[in-house]
Amino acid sequence: MSAFSLSARRTKFSRSVAYGAVFLTAATMMAGQALAEGKIRIAQQFGIAYLILDVVRDQKLIEKHGKEVGIDIEVDWATISGATAMNEALLANNLDIVSAGVPPALTMWDRTGGNVKLVAALGSLPNYLITTNPDVKTLKDFSDKDRIAVPAAGVGFQSRTLQIEAAKLFGQGNFQKLDQISISLPHPDATAALISGATEVNSHFSSAPYYYQALQGNKAVHKVISSYDILGGPATFNALYTTTAFHDENPKTYAAFYAALGEAANWINANKDKAAEIFIRQQGSKLSPELIVEIINDPENDFTIAPQNTFVYASELHKLGVLKTEAGSWKDYFFPEAHGGNGG
Repeated sequence: MSAFSLSARRTKFSRSVAYGAVFLTAATMMAGQALAEGKIRIAQQFGIAYLILDVVRDQKLIEKHGKEVGIDIEVDWATISGATAMNEALLANNLDIVSAGVPPALTMWDRTGGNVKLVAALGSLPNYLITTNPDVKTLKDFSDKDRIAVPAAGVGFQSRTLQIEAAKLFGQGNFQKLDQISISLPHPDATAALISGATEVNSHFSSAPYYYQALQGNKAVHKVISSYDILGGPATFNALYTTTAFHDENPKTYAAFYAALGEAANWINANKDKAAEIFIRQQGSKLSPELIVEIINDPENDFTIAPQNTFVYASELHKLGVLKTEAGSWKDYFFPEAHGGNGG
């Protein structure tokens, strides 16, 4: 593990559950699998995009809001890399709330027939596709010799975002063109690879704080394109999602969780220096508080639970055949608690 890797606990789940037919079976089982009120199992991934959850965890906000509605909530936290493992854990009823990019969340909504929906956004933050290859200036410049690291090749946020852009550049029939040179690698490890320049991985579709680290750590690293460029502006990066069974059968626990998210988002924007300290403490980061504050203050990054531009994914991925279900609006795949205010 490199010096840039986070020391957060990684919880590993079996990868033996295959996508596809398992979704139908799992969906039929979900209704009877929810835990009793007062228990919630949550998983997050690495990076500052999960700052809202770091604050919720650090300040025990779920427990706080649980007491306000008259229950003591037992909260179990796990850290997992990649959307595939998240989705398998949710289907296997090993977790109640999972977090990943918007495309994997929409895939779960689609393939379970609406038995999984999104809870809230975790902020609008861009991802940067960066590379050490001096000949790569646009997506068209990548060749078979390049290797693009993403957390979940082919199915995660980064791959789906690249697929949307590849369809525009190479035609819909070739929307998976860049999947052929993509490999699954956690953000910390991919960042270390680019900084060292010692592995076959020379490119990374990277989230914060990792692209900040890579750009500062190796002068050969440069930006090719960002997710905001592809989506036409600021958009939700990660989202939280759960089963309808957990939502419907645990109204007090769910309400406490949702209230905790809103409080954390508001607190971050009013306490940026302290929020940086919480990120470092919760994720075991070796980064300087100054860099984290810089990232939090970056105008591209908005720590909000309100969804933004998620419907671009729902629409474009439906056109590509990735999603079989056509959403009428973003409210089709978000639980009602998120419908207030300006969503998208």
